[in-house]
Amino acid sequence: MSIFGRDKTFAQPINWITSSFIAAFHVGAIIALFFFTWKALALAILLSWVAGSLGIGMGYHRLLTHRGYKTPKWMEYFLTVCGTLALEGGPIAWVATHRVHHQNTDKEGDPHSPRDGGIWAHMGWILTGRAMHNNAKELLPFVPDLRRDKFHLWISKWHWVPVALLGLLIFAIGGWSCLLWGLFLRTTVGLHATWLVNSATHMWGSQRFITGDTSKNSFWVAILTFGEGWHNNHHASAQAARHGLAWYEFDMNWYGICALRTLRLAWDIKQQKLAPRRNTAS
Repeated sequence: MSIFGRDKTFAQPINWITSSFIAAFHVGAIIALFFFTWKALALAILLSWVAGSLGIGMGYHRLLTHRGYKTPKWMEYFLTVCGTLALEGGPIAWVATHRVHHQNTDKEGDPHSPRDGGIWAHMGWILTGRAMHNNAKELLPFVPDLRRDKFHLWISKWHWVPVALLGLLIFAIGGWSCLLWGLFLRTTVGLHATWLVNSATHMWGSQRFITGDTSKNSFWVAILTFGEGWHNNHHASAQAARHGLAWYEFDMNWYGICALRTLRLAWDIKQQKLAPRRNTAS
């Protein structure tokens, strides 16, 4: 289905449990705007980095999904816990879904292709599907490595516990303003930032590499996601730990991996090996 045709979102039943939680966080994010403090803003920025960069970018994506580098198990588990703070589900469902996306990019079986509609690619596949649900049996064959790890099995089942405990801690220390900014607004912005990688970077941007799909590089999505917006670079060599290849391609997640390497906490780092074949805007 073309992105200009009927969006697949409107042909599917809504998953009311998932949608209700997402709606509640959006409401909390709007309310947060009326409870601004500088302390709350600083907390939101800090937790955005912890959840979005350490957790999703460096942890869920480049480490767990693609094994772009190696790190001690305790560091892997720490990054995984950071990932749960993004409210994007446990590692098993997240990693499996992303591996399926790479296997079927923009083809039948892609969980979130814009070919099924822009809204579908952005959030419709979550509102109507079983994304973030750990009992989706069809996803299990894609994560044999994580299923052999007792910690990943446990945290995938109880992925909501860390963010719930964090919310209680924030409220106890900082009150309502910090809770609304550090949890509700921060999480909502982070969700949309991640979803933009699925939607915007397959719809608008430039292609450095011929990848046979619609993946594109987007500077503004890269800024919002700590470097995940260099999506065409990523699809050209999925296992590479570095996505921003040029000096001007901001990639905070890569800088974080470099910091771990300096501390001897990261090794066997996979690098991009392909040469550019195309550089056009669309």
